[in-house]
Amino acid sequence: MTDHNQVLQQEIQQLREQVKTAQLPEEMLRKVQKEIVALERSIELGNYDEKYEKVSRYIEWILKIPWQTESKDTMDIQQAKKVFNDHHYGMQEVKDRFLEYVAVLNLREKQMPGEDFRAPILLLVGLVGTGKTTFAYSLAEALGRQLVRIPFGGMGSAKELRGSSRLILGAEPGRVIKGICEAGVRNPVVLLDEIDRNAEGSNTDIMGVLVELLDPAQNHAFVDAYVDYPVNLSHAIFIATANNTTRIVTAVLDRMEKISMPTYSDQEKIVIAKEYILPKLLKDAGLKPEQFRIKDDVWPAMVRPLGFDAGIRTLQRTLQGAVRKAVRIIVERGFPDVIITQENAKIFMPKY
Repeated sequence: MTDHNQVLQQEIQQLREQVKTAQLPEEMLRKVQKEIVALERSIELGNYDEKYEKVSRYIEWILKIPWQTESKDTMDIQQAKKVFNDHHYGMQEVKDRFLEYVAVLNLREKQMPGEDFRAPILLLVGLVGTGKTTFAYSLAEALGRQLVRIPFGGMGSAKELRGSSRLILGAEPGRVIKGICEAGVRNPVVLLDEIDRNAEGSNTDIMGVLVELLDPAQNHAFVDAYVDYPVNLSHAIFIATANNTTRIVTAVLDRMEKISMPTYSDQEKIVIAKEYILPKLLKDAGLKPEQFRIKDDVWPAMVRPLGFDAGIRTLQRTLQGAVRKAVRIIVERGFPDVIITQENAKIFMPKY
């Protein structure tokens, strides 16, 4: 045997060892072992290098999939209440719905341990900046689960969700399988973010994949085109967000429970800014609270910099810009602090 062939055999042996120690479903194991046998034959045919790259890449992804690994849920309702209150001001009805959700999971776990439960799929519908995405993060934190965010904004093809066939050059799994691989568990909270904002021409195909993902009769065997083997996603919790439901097909809507997100009043936004947003921005910028203050009569302009209701996210960006400008003044001019007043507010407001 030549030195080159010895190296090739070592590479194949390494793949065998990796597969042997992995916890793969029986059928998937046989499938991968066949791939390795085909790889050995390819040495004789002289196309080993190209074949090895494809097979090793495939096996690498297969080994990343958490076929059985799950995280243990935290079911403490008081802890969940604290998490939602820490991250969200007001919105009591929405918080109550999430707490009911946690309570149901809690009771079922106590009274029916180990029994499969199809958690309802929540769809949060509301304007930009009303906290839809943050609620999904809060639920993941409350349950002690990993969070996988799949953004649909501008998604141009269902292949981005489901992956491409291995026969295609440079193929990879779709965002769903990539997401659970990154999470390392098969039961994360999966946030399907802005499902109404995918590209116009791809909407029908993407909605078709969504039906499969959200249907309890199908998601226990979700088939990614690259993996080409069913993956059980029935233990994941799915949450979706949308600005409105006009582009969401009925078959998808039927599988979800819609929660309408209320908008915040100006006064509520000021409280959110003072108690939630600004303290974090000051900390990130290295400022002490006493080094940056906004006078009470300036806050209405912060909330509506252009005279209309701009949402929490825009408010956050406005405050971010004001904090950055304040930091520069303190560092560049040696000021001990910065106070934003009616007289100097224009300096700190965004220039649109």
